[in-house]
Order: sequence, then structure tokens, then C-alpha cells
Amino acid sequence: MGFLAVVLLGFILLAVIVALWWIGIYNRLIALRNEIENLWSQIDVQLRRRFDLIPNLVETVKGYASHEKEIFEKVAEARAQMLNAKSPTDQVQADNMLTGALKSLFAVAEAYPDLKANQNFLSLQEELSSTETQIARARETYNDAVMSYNTLKQSFPASIVASTGGFGAKPYFPVEEEAREPVKVSFA
Repeated sequence: MGFLAVVLLGFILLAVIVALWWIGIYNRLIALRNEIENLWSQIDVQLRRRFDLIPNLVETVKGYASHEKEIFEKVAEARAQMLNAKSPTDQVQADNMLTGALKSLFAVAEAYPDLKANQNFLSLQEELSSTETQIARARETYNDAVMSYNTLKQSFPASIVASTGGFGAKPYFPVEEEAREPVKVSFA
């Protein structure tokens, strides 16, 4: 075998190695992107579940606190924004607004001892609490997958594959600002 044949074989081998590496990175990015979309779908299911619980909760509270109209309007407005949210970013903003409205609703419920003892209210509150826990777990898993994807996408040399393959950054599902504030405890 001549020198030229060895060099040609070396280039072919190098091209095959680069192509296999490229395919591996590309497939890993696709797998992570699909995992993120699946995890977002799971969050969406939990958000929908919470969304569907809210009218029952509001109606139960309305029976005891009908004069708290502003709170009910806030909850209704937040639900409408959640319903109209199309992108994950819009859904995150709507979720934060809904979370704030629900906190206000539960604050109102605290002022009504009969309501707090109502079995329907307690059942709805427990189901909503369970849903919130599931949302928190799903959010954590989603954010971990986004971190893995974005890290791979931004790392060299995978960033070359990501930019030529059209892989854009994925957004995190952040915690709402109110959750970062210290908890206020009152024994009054």
C-alpha cells in the first residue's frame, strides 16, 4: 500500500469518526429535547388538574365569604390567563399569578372557622395540596433536564452541532417571587 493510500484511508477513518461523533451528539440533543417536552407535558397535566380544582374551591369559599368579591375576581382572572397561555413562558407567568391568587383565597378562608371545618373545603384543600406537591416535583425534574440540555448545547464542541442543528435554549420553570420571601408567622 502506498503512502497516498494510507493518507486517504486516514482521512476516511477520521471522517467516519467525526460523523459518528456528530450523530451521537445530535441524537443526545434530540433525546434531551424530547425529555424536556415530555416533562413539560407532565407539568401541564398537573397544572390542568389544579386549574380544574379551583372552581370547586372558589364556590365553596364563596358560600362562606360572598363579600370577598375582589379575591374571586383575581382567581377568575388568573384562571383565564392560564387558559390562554400558549407557550411554556406564558404558562409560567400565569401559574405565578394563579399561585398568588390562591394564597389570597386561602388567607380569606382562614378568617372563617366554619369554612375551615367544612369537609368539602378540607377535601379540596388536601387535593390541591397534593397537586402542588406533584407540580413541585415535576418542576424540579423538568429544570434538571433543562439544565442538562442547555449545558450540553452550550458546551464545546457540542455547541457546533447544536447551532447547526437548530437546537435553541429551553427556559427554566422558575419559582414565583413570593416564594422567595421569608415566611411570615403570626400567633395573634
